[in-house]
Amino acid sequence: MTYGEILFRTATSFVVLLVLTRLLGKKQVGHLTFFNYVTGITFGSTTAEIIVNKHITLLQGISSLVLWSLLAFILASMGLRSVKAREILDGQPTILIKQGEILEKALAKQHLNIDDLSMLLRNKDVFSPEEVEFAILEPDGQLSVLRKEELLPATKKDIKAPVTLIHRIPTELIVDGKIVEKNLEKIDVSVVWLNQQLKKANIHSLDQVFYAELQLDGTLYVDKYEDSVP
Repeated sequence: MTYGEILFRTATSFVVLLVLTRLLGKKQVGHLTFFNYVTGITFGSTTAEIIVNKHITLLQGISSLVLWSLLAFILASMGLRSVKAREILDGQPTILIKQGEILEKALAKQHLNIDDLSMLLRNKDVFSPEEVEFAILEPDGQLSVLRKEELLPATKKDIKAPVTLIHRIPTELIVDGKIVEKNLEKIDVSVVWLNQQLKKANIHSLDQVFYAELQLDGTLYVDKYEDSVP
């Protein structure tokens, strides 16, 4: 296989893989389940074989990727339409701790030991099972933890503090010295207003701005190219 052939196969595989992952959606990219994870690994290994294995033609390799993607898409569609199929493909959440009590049988069924559980709890800033009302092992292997009510942090509702309604999320307005026009239109902000805010911050050129973001309170956060932090 010549150097030019390797480059061509690499570029083609890259484009095909990009298209297929976009078609399969964010669930596949995010590895939300073990099946998604295995599918992602298979994509990677198959693409590597396409690039370097001279005994596999480019057409054969791409056909394999397309077929695997089609099968994954079909199974995902089945999961959307059938609860039973979803349980088989994705698995079900498993309760590992209930009202502070560790469920040893559930732990063993998931092939976890107490050290594994302790590590998963510490990742959630919990250092004792006694603090936990429920701990649930999700299909993606992550642990969801609900602390006991008396250990939950107080909310504004609990202390009857005034609440400010949030009408928008922080929005980037300048990235790499360029104005993000579509975001200005979405939040109904003009370039004139943006320039006025920059001047108030003693900034007279977009070339000085690395990043600018409109905050929840309507103020503008600005990060310059030349940081003053040593």
